Amino acid sequence: ARIQASGWIIFLLVMAAVFWLYRLVKVLCNLLSYWEIRSFYTKALNIPSEELCSLSWQEVQARLISLQHQQQMCVHKRELTELDIYHRILRFKNYMVAMVNKSLLPIRFHLPLLGSVVFLTQGLKYNLELLLFWGPGSLFQNKWSLRARCKRAGARQELAQQLARTMVLLGLANLLFCPCVLVWQLLYAFFSYAEGIKREPGSLGTRRWSLYGRHYLRHFNELDHELQARLSRGYKPATQYMNSFTSPLLTVLAKNVGFFAGSILAVLIALTVYDEDVLTVQHILTAITLLGLVGHLLCACRSFIPDEHMVWCPEQLLQRVLAHVHYMPDHWQGNASRSETRAEMAQLFQYKAVFILEELLSPIITPLILIFALPARALDIIDFFRNFTVEVVGVGDICSFAQLDIRNHGNPQWLSAGQTEASVYQQAENGKTELSLMHFAITNPHWHPPPPSELFLSHLKEKVQQDAATVPPTQRILAEGPLATSLLS
Repeated sequence: ARIQASGWIIFLLVMAAVFWLYRLVKVLCNLLSYWEIRSFYTKALNIPSEELCSLSWQEVQARLISLQHQQQMCVHKRELTELDIYHRILRFKNYMVAMVNKSLLPIRFHLPLLGSVVFLTQGLKYNLELLLFWGPGSLFQNKWSLRARCKRAGARQELAQQLARTMVLLGLANLLFCPCVLVWQLLYAFFSYAEGIKREPGSLGTRRWSLYGRHYLRHFNELDHELQARLSRGYKPATQYMNSFTSPLLTVLAKNVGFFAGSILAVLIALTVYDEDVLTVQHILTAITLLGLVGHLLCACRSFIPDEHMVWCPEQLLQRVLAHVHYMPDHWQGNASRSETRAEMAQLFQYKAVFILEELLSPIITPLILIFALPARALDIIDFFRNFTVEVVGVGDICSFAQLDIRNHGNPQWLSAGQTEASVYQQAENGKTELSLMHFAITNPHWHPPPPSELFLSHLKEKVQQDAATVPPTQRILAEGPLATSLLS
């Protein structure tokens, strides 16, 4: 009767039922999609079912290229290249990576006490994709073609005003549905993390690569599984680097609160074992439950307690992180021990608790960004799509940065001096064009790059061979032995 009399509880139960039904429909749709993909692999690519889990992407890609010769799946081109396939798969993601690289998205805020803050959540990313790629009135008219008006310089002002107006309307729609979306986010967090937090309370104190970090650190033409493998290799050194910064005050508080809560809880449990009538004392069960919750929260606070065997070497740890993630701002060099560097690294490699909190606040903050902050970037976004979109036969419109063209988007500071004609506006930041080209060439060794890119890669190989030849013989011997990690770390 109390449940029926509470409209709030009924609303929550209805939202939970809708959420479960949505997840069920999504699972069924995914199963149908996976079955269709499996049929294509087994029938068109002639890959047996038992080999689907063990075949590498390069082998699948080779069969796809071979199938093009036989059945002409892409009717506009006779031959498909590895780069064409990546362009088809990563068309919109390459645009997002390029906009993050050019600091066009997401918007960076300067808040009191918090300093510089970057806010990018799944909800905000969904709204941005809705605006730019596949929503009604988006810049793309379909999955492969940019609207013709967006390619004309004369229509830029009109398009910018229209895009800014669409941003405001979308923000107002988000604001209108904010209560429902907020409840949805709360339910999603509760259903997704409650059991895991109960089983491992310390998981809130672990770190993960943020959504902004995944876009900032991603190469052009890098598939999801390639990015995940690279970031996973950098996870351990990144954790060690972030854990090397500790607060003495938080360490003392975490240790002592844990001691007092744990000791009182131990005494109460021991008394209940000795005499079960202790449970009849008023509020004793409440006290045990609260102390147990405090103990669970302290598991998450253990990340503030430094390892007693830790050695302070932030520069070496940051270099180990760089070896896997490949990107870091220039001002980090030589400043790994500074708190500013650590704060910027925390934007890329955040606590899981911070990630959950940002997602919960997303229904409130996303409308504000869409209404007040993003419209000022509308003209820059229109110019970006007009200036950095090229049409490739058999592929459609793609981001020009994804072509890995050193001549048009190279940076003279990255071994491409004399080979690039790009202005500062056309250059990719942090050498992303060069690093993406190197990564793609290594991942796809049978790919034949265009002449400027091939010339850059040959110069790079010569440079690497020269550097290897100048290494002292003793160091080369040690590098091949078991002491290499210890001596050359």
